[in-house]
Amino acid sequence: MALLKSTKVFVCLGNITPSLGVMSARNSSWWGGVQMGPPDPILGVTEAFKRDTNPKKMNLGVGAYRDDQGKPFVLSCVRKAEALIAAKQLDKEYLAIGGLGEFTKACAQLALGADNEVLKSGRNITVQTISGTGSLRIGANFLSRFHGGSRDVYLPKPSWGNHTPIFRDAGMQLKAYRYYDPSTCGFDFNGALEDISKIPEQSVILLHACAHNPTGVDPRPEQWKEISDIVKKRNLLVFFDMAYQGFASGDIDRDAWAVRYFIEQGHNIVLSQSFAKNMGLYGERVGGFSVVCKDNEEAKRVESQLKILIRPIYSNPPMNGARIATTILNTPDLRALWLEEVHGMANRIIKMREQLAAGLKKNGSTHNWQHVIDQIGMFCFTGLKPEQVERITKEFSVYMTKDGRISMAGVTSGNVEYLAEAIHAVSK
Repeated sequence: MALLKSTKVFVCLGNITPSLGVMSARNSSWWGGVQMGPPDPILGVTEAFKRDTNPKKMNLGVGAYRDDQGKPFVLSCVRKAEALIAAKQLDKEYLAIGGLGEFTKACAQLALGADNEVLKSGRNITVQTISGTGSLRIGANFLSRFHGGSRDVYLPKPSWGNHTPIFRDAGMQLKAYRYYDPSTCGFDFNGALEDISKIPEQSVILLHACAHNPTGVDPRPEQWKEISDIVKKRNLLVFFDMAYQGFASGDIDRDAWAVRYFIEQGHNIVLSQSFAKNMGLYGERVGGFSVVCKDNEEAKRVESQLKILIRPIYSNPPMNGARIATTILNTPDLRALWLEEVHGMANRIIKMREQLAAGLKKNGSTHNWQHVIDQIGMFCFTGLKPEQVERITKEFSVYMTKDGRISMAGVTSGNVEYLAEAIHAVSK
């Protein structure tokens, strides 16, 4: 009996001991020191909007185009391109590290113009990237590793929120130059020139090619010319971010004017492009990164290093979106349809700007809302202060970022009057 009793105790202990060890291992963690990060400011707006039960609620935070019924919009040229691609029954093999060759060629031609000297001389390299964000990150990584000058990159103040972490995480040092004037809700031209004239030589300066995000404020051509002159005198490397070509004014050549002018003036720029907005290919993640070089031999060396950078990050880009964009750009009737549709999207947003300004005047607002019309592209800096933004959300269920930025794509003929009433109520 004593032996049996002892055995029972032994068996019992044998069962308990391992379970205690398992519990101990499960309760310990490699990630105990990981802190909760702040919510994304844009996605946070969307989540709050979804929880709201007000039938008049408006989500003006997300930068994605909506039609006049407030619905996601797929371009007809995209649908037709998809049908053509499906009929070919193409394979799904890996693309090259630099992407689809037909796409990168068409991408560069769209940005620079088909007859540009840079393309004819072969002194550019363009690689396909994972939309504009991926393009910026590849560019930032390339600059961090190979730019012979300063690791400082100067962003306009303010700039797209993702610019800061993209360049910071690539090892660049973030600086800023004046851009937006809150007193006029317009371009602080004199402030920008003064700050740019003091940027140390061989630094990197980031410029929004058109439809500045988040302000919607763009320099005029004569202002771009002065900026170009000062940048050249300071010997700065220009990094253009062009996410809205065609979407800003409805004219692809007008929206690319600054990029092409800088190249004409001898700037060997780097350039990020995105096809999310102007083709509605948001989820397809279609983009390009270009480097304008001294000559063809230099371009080949740059291309080799871009491939080395891309390979350990994502190996090669996705295929479907690049095929869609290429089919549209290289098929004459689809290209013509695309230009018509992108012009229509831009015009709808311009019309909403005009109706919003008129609605504010109709409500008796004594403020000058001309900046709503003068700004361009998807976004508008309304000039609303944080406390006014809080009121308009709480009292009217109109959701926007705390800085008063609204996405004009979320404004429709059905809700523009309500928005005008709400803005007037919190700003009068």
